[in-house]
Amino acid sequence: MGGSRSRYGGIMTTQPRRIAVIGGSGSGKTSFARRLSTILGAPHIELDSLHWDPDWTPVPTAEFRSRVAAALSGHTWIADGNYQGKLGDRVLRLADAVVWLDPGRPTIMWRVITRTIRRARSHEVLWNGNRESWGAFRLWRGDDSIIWWAWTSAGGIREKFGPLPRDPALAHVSFHRLRSRRDVDEFLETMSRRGCVRAVD
Repeated sequence: MGGSRSRYGGIMTTQPRRIAVIGGSGSGKTSFARRLSTILGAPHIELDSLHWDPDWTPVPTAEFRSRVAAALSGHTWIADGNYQGKLGDRVLRLADAVVWLDPGRPTIMWRVITRTIRRARSHEVLWNGNRESWGAFRLWRGDDSIIWWAWTSAGGIREKFGPLPRDPALAHVSFHRLRSRRDVDEFLETMSRRGCVRAVD
């Protein structure tokens, strides 16, 4: 894949079997992971579904870690979500490849706002019976508002994920930073067509 993007990883010589998809809220992690899951025929694991019990109740950290360990015990998977605060680098160390979706704050905010409107209107059921509501627009509620959370957390995403390829504990992982829809489409096309991926430059 061409382009002038910053180097973020090496070259995969074989098709990865375990891929972690990370990025800010609204970066497109779940949609991307579902598409990749279909291409590779690998199970899709959404970390949000393991973290949130009914009524938006977060599970205790120990239980969350246990659920994640069980879900990622297979030989192949596509896992999307961050949760480094509770999981550390557990998911990343198990992965063969990490895909960081980094479209930038304007794109993230547009997606979060339009997604929230769609979900609130349709009463779409998410994980374990949870639904998003118009309360997400009550920005004064701080982190209880997904829109507020997306805005405030987006600022630290690059500082958080940028150093990951230099972590010695993750030396075995190939990292891929995708910044645009074109990057995403090229990555998925290459995975489908060639069965191996060269990290973007």
